[in-house]
Amino acid sequence: MATMISHHDTIAAPRSDGEAWRAVEQRDTRYDGQFVYAVASTMVYCRPSCPSRRPSRANVSFFADCDDAERSGYRACLRCQPRRDEADSPNAKAIQAARAYLDHHAGRAVPLAELASRTGLSVSHLQRSFKRVVGMSPKAYQDAKRLSLFKSRLRAGDTVSRATYEAGFGSSSRVYERSDAMLGMTPASFRRGGAGVHITYTIVEAPIGRVLVATTARGVCAVELGSSDSAVERALRADFPHATLERNDEPGRTWVRAVLERVRRPRQSSLASIPLDVDGTAFQMRVWKALKEIPVGESRSYQDVAESIGQPNATRAVARACATNRIAVVIPCHRVVRADGGSAGYKWGVERKRRLLDEEAG
Repeated sequence: MATMISHHDTIAAPRSDGEAWRAVEQRDTRYDGQFVYAVASTMVYCRPSCPSRRPSRANVSFFADCDDAERSGYRACLRCQPRRDEADSPNAKAIQAARAYLDHHAGRAVPLAELASRTGLSVSHLQRSFKRVVGMSPKAYQDAKRLSLFKSRLRAGDTVSRATYEAGFGSSSRVYERSDAMLGMTPASFRRGGAGVHITYTIVEAPIGRVLVATTARGVCAVELGSSDSAVERALRADFPHATLERNDEPGRTWVRAVLERVRRPRQSSLASIPLDVDGTAFQMRVWKALKEIPVGESRSYQDVAESIGQPNATRAVARACATNRIAVVIPCHRVVRADGGSAGYKWGVERKRRLLDEEAG
């Protein structure tokens, strides 16, 4: 039996299957977290240092991570538990260091080569591992951080030019070019809490109470649920304190009609054609997209959602993203439940959540 190598120095991912197989033969712990190997005869995958009997090389395949192995039909080894300490692996620690470096330098664009030199990983391995662990590329992560900093500076009262400089965007013209995608409005309007934005809203009765549907020229920006008109209007004004709000209860508007149809008859309606005007971080947008992909009549746990976006350790962040959702039912955060299937907290009331789930279940 080969002697297990016990040191834990960070090492680059294997450059070939031959190098990976040698790591498996030697039970080299340095490669734990760099890849996993799977055995066709047992349909089990293991970490390189697994103490189990070595399989035949002909039955072994290599995967970059646990998710890749599981997507191919393999299950985790109960002996070495390859997912047990992913967060403590050298590879995960390198990604943690990369995130910390990007957070510390949020005000400027960090080249990938510079980031790689700080982590000890190759550029290609860093790019691949960062996206797998964090759920987005280093560039997308930097963009999200800069956008978050930009928004916080605007809210703090900075001028658009000052906030642009502090967030490292380079020029105000570039920010204005991307303002629709970034903010849903111009930076100046965002700074003024929606000032200059015209929002039209409708309030109707539904089995779950009063439903407010608000739209801008770009799409649906809010769906509020409550027990009275005043309650849902207060919620809308709290989200858009300086926008121009106009009530219009005309029933013929396409977007509003589609949303109300979804509330009243969830199993017979579709939201595919409804445009949304939402503002959120890159992480929130990914969570909200995952929520929209949950089929009607089904539910998911916070852990399920976290895993579906490639961040299994982000269950609390998923819960926060659900809590900050402004568009009830359309972005169906009511379909996220506790791990035991119980109704967790819901911005618009747990009883409404239960009623929505019961109605969708048919």
